[in-house]
Amino acid sequence: MRDNSINSKMTTKGSRGGLSEDWLAVWVGLLIFLLSLGVLGGIDLLGWGVKTQVWTQLSKSLAPVSSSYARLPGIMALFATYFFLVGVASLVASALKVRLWAFVRAFTLVFWTSYLCWILGSFAFIAATPDKVKDFGISWSLNLTSEAGFIVALITGLVIGNFFPAFADWIKPAMRSEWYVKTAIVILGGFFGVSAIEQMGLAKAVIFRGLCAIVEAYLIYWALVYLVARKYFKFSREWAAPLASGISICGVSAAIATGAAIRARPVVPIMVSSLVVVFAVVELLTLPFVAQYFLYKEPLVAGAWMGLAVKTDGAAVASGAIADSLIRARALAVDGVRYQEGWVMGAATTVKVFIDIFIGVWAFILAAIWCTRIEGRRDGRMRSAEIWERFPKFVIGYMLTFLTVLMIGIFFPSLAAKTKEAMAEANVFRGIFFVMTFFTIGVASNFEKLRQEGIWRLAAVYLVCLFGFVIWIGLVISWIFFHGIMPPMAPA
Repeated sequence: MRDNSINSKMTTKGSRGGLSEDWLAVWVGLLIFLLSLGVLGGIDLLGWGVKTQVWTQLSKSLAPVSSSYARLPGIMALFATYFFLVGVASLVASALKVRLWAFVRAFTLVFWTSYLCWILGSFAFIAATPDKVKDFGISWSLNLTSEAGFIVALITGLVIGNFFPAFADWIKPAMRSEWYVKTAIVILGGFFGVSAIEQMGLAKAVIFRGLCAIVEAYLIYWALVYLVARKYFKFSREWAAPLASGISICGVSAAIATGAAIRARPVVPIMVSSLVVVFAVVELLTLPFVAQYFLYKEPLVAGAWMGLAVKTDGAAVASGAIADSLIRARALAVDGVRYQEGWVMGAATTVKVFIDIFIGVWAFILAAIWCTRIEGRRDGRMRSAEIWERFPKFVIGYMLTFLTVLMIGIFFPSLAAKTKEAMAEANVFRGIFFVMTFFTIGVASNFEKLRQEGIWRLAAVYLVCLFGFVIWIGLVISWIFFHGIMPPMAPA
């Protein structure tokens, strides 16, 4: 492992003065979130932000996120995004007494390298899902979704960190992986809020079932994965807890929130998240087809199963979309039943959202357990000040953005469409912060250390837990709570 002392010094120094990467992630995430809400008042403040699209022609890989800026070339949107982010990041560096020019120079290299990785990962032969392959005029794809850009960034970072040490040292001032990912998660709350709004009608019908799914994911999955990792694969608590969260809840967000709550090293949740993305591809390629064959008479059971079993949001929704089309086609062919489009995917999304929104609550619970039972005083008393210090502050920002969007949807339903547009703009920046996180973690790691940490044993735990019980328990729970609930019929 490369020296991460810069991140440590940055956080420590900030904490003494009332600032830390954690709190600054909250403020920057909320700033981007609030700027995006300008759309609600008719002022598009972030529409120039660049979005990366799945592509076969490189010229079509970039575009401004808002149609209001449709005339802006994609490359200009990319430069505008860079200048905005380097300005915001420079304010953070200044607040934490980091040498500004060294930081700007390093951040520039981190940004452009990371973004090029994201563009490469969005190449259609890599990223296109099975339901989109024909749209791109191609005959095959690795089906990795655009989240493949995160893996490309991680691999690129690993290559640089292990074989190009001079470049790694050059960008060290901008190796702020914890700040990048915490900022991203604050923004992510708003995105989940939109998902909840869009599925409000379905959510009202299945809210009790969704809450039961939360209990299943957090209490059954988590405990079993943690037990397997600790007892049978001999992983330390530092690895076992983020692994349990990544497998049982939602890879990136849950693993990183858990890592922060127990103060794990940054490489731990990132490696877990990388495995989640890889295994999600396997699920994406198999589960919808299994559901088509066995569950076409129970469409919402199939949708809920996708939400419970597939552990990244993009892959879960994509799995729901594929299952939706496959099941509707089979039901029509076998039984002559024509279901309305979107309900299977809606069930998957709803269940996934219910699970995701409790990440912050779970992080607090784990912080309390680690303070009182694992690293706390011998008398086992809970010291509120220590729990507050341990609690990941960025989760507060995450909950604020989620609840704000949800309240807008509930009390001002006429603004739902504009709120979705606003969060799409904010989500552009969330993706950029995520891809920079993966890249910088890769740079800070080396292969020998990863081998010593047991990366292959980590994958073995994931394989055993996912195919040993996670998928099957999820299927049973989906059947118990969604059996007999049918989507409406499509008009003839």
